[in-house]
Amino acid sequence: MRDLSFGSYFPAISFVHKMDARAKILIAVAYMVAVFLVTAFHFLGFGACLLFVLIATIAAKVPFKLVLKSIKTIIFFVVFSAVLQLFFNKSGTVVFWVITDVGLLNAGFIIARIILIVLGASLLTLTTSPVELADGIEGILYPLKWIKFPVHEFALIMSIALRFIPTLIDETDRIIKAQKARGADFESGNIFKRAKALIPVLIPLLISSFRRADELADAMDSRCYAGSKNRTKYKKMHFTLRDLLGVILVAGLIVGIVFLNNFYLLSELATIAGAL
Repeated sequence: MRDLSFGSYFPAISFVHKMDARAKILIAVAYMVAVFLVTAFHFLGFGACLLFVLIATIAAKVPFKLVLKSIKTIIFFVVFSAVLQLFFNKSGTVVFWVITDVGLLNAGFIIARIILIVLGASLLTLTTSPVELADGIEGILYPLKWIKFPVHEFALIMSIALRFIPTLIDETDRIIKAQKARGADFESGNIFKRAKALIPVLIPLLISSFRRADELADAMDSRCYAGSKNRTKYKKMHFTLRDLLGVILVAGLIVGIVFLNNFYLLSELATIAGAL
């Protein structure tokens, strides 16, 4: 559980850390769009996305091991998605038992897409503090204030949620260790027995979460917090050349993937036309 890097912040002095939070959020969203633009069975686009993540990780001076830890927490989901494609996809030529070549390609495609998205999201939270992330979200959604949308409150909710992910993970780990010390067994039995064994963990975790929320509300109230009413910012956000460079790189990634998709489609059409 301590391997979850999403929601954690890695302090460092780097090119990516100094970027504007709004630019990093927009770049992360554009990167995820690029991942979804990659067409099926065309893994060169995924290679370009992986290269983009590697460059960003090096520029952020974040240890690769810390970024890769985020994958360990989604292994079950990745394996489950791949198994569904392997055993329930009937199209294509059978390779082994009921597994087809199309099923293998689909499984690899889904695995690559999920892993790349998680890596990009983890890198965003590792290089952006919760306060900067909240300010960035508020800055991006600022035009929605014209329609009376509570932009500041929404950004605050997102910031608090991300901030308490590592805290709740540590709390869960402590509760599990305490229950094991009292003789609780979370590893034996079928899936239903294991789910039932987690009830003594969930109840104190919920109580602890509500207690933390109540303490946070009291702390905010004692400091006369009044939402977005007449609030000013100590640090002003400004777009710089490094932000422009990041936007150009992610725009080049999207253009490159679109080019690869069109090139792949044209080559397939040429092959079909040649066969005819």
